[in-house]
Amino acid sequence: MAAPRRPGGPTRVGRFGVAPARVTAVVVLALVGLVFAVPLVALAQFTFRQGTDGGLTLAHYAAIVDPANTATYQPVFDGLVASLFIAAITVAIVLFVLLPAQIVTALRYPRLRRVLEFVCLVPITVPVVVLVVGFIPVYQVVAQVFGSGAWTLAFAIGIVSLPFAFRPIATALTAVDVTVLAEAARSLGASWWTVTWRILLPNLRRGITAACFLTITVVLGEYTLASFLSRTTFQTALVLVQQTDPYVAAVFSLAALLFGFVLLVVIGRVGAGRRRTPKESA
Repeated sequence: MAAPRRPGGPTRVGRFGVAPARVTAVVVLALVGLVFAVPLVALAQFTFRQGTDGGLTLAHYAAIVDPANTATYQPVFDGLVASLFIAAITVAIVLFVLLPAQIVTALRYPRLRRVLEFVCLVPITVPVVVLVVGFIPVYQVVAQVFGSGAWTLAFAIGIVSLPFAFRPIATALTAVDVTVLAEAARSLGASWWTVTWRILLPNLRRGITAACFLTITVVLGEYTLASFLSRTTFQTALVLVQQTDPYVAAVFSLAALLFGFVLLVVIGRVGAGRRRTPKESA
């Protein structure tokens, strides 16, 4: 049964179920916020702690930029540079391998969509330690051919990040009827390059951005693969520095968490745009 139409206004769609009261929603959000905020606040307080006397100091932050501690904290910066380089390669794998595969599957081979989804989601069902056991003999050959640089870790992390990169792009493809858009553009004489670059990619922008940001987050937080394959990354460097200065390691960990939070906020904002009001649409 359709909802009654208001005079001079659009038809309101009826709501099914019972919506939570405002007080209930505020309480739930406050509890969830506390679950996430308490550990972060405790970590932030630890970075300012001065020994065991309970005092607060900025000495730990100043020690990071102190030239006298360059040798002590250099592994962290080297690991961060290596992780960012690995993230760039992994994002390139997502953009130039996974994204075209999903677009081609959606346009030309829709029956293979379930197969591609299964292949991309399998790594999340296998423990990382088990994956490392399979990667070790492979990386013995990789080290002989390409060397043992940290950048070679991007191939393994690319497999681990497949589930996180696949889902946002798949959601964007489902929300937009890419087949109709592609056929309409082709009927107007557009080439496949024009269809992909000027029609499909702008409509998939939010999913692609989310996939890239989630991939970067996975790379910056990956420790098991780098540790077992003897590569220096941001997380392995933090563990090394923590043995000599736990406060500075906590500072970098807090910065990494805040960076991941900023990426999640950006994911929620990018592509949303400004909603047009009925008067603007008219």
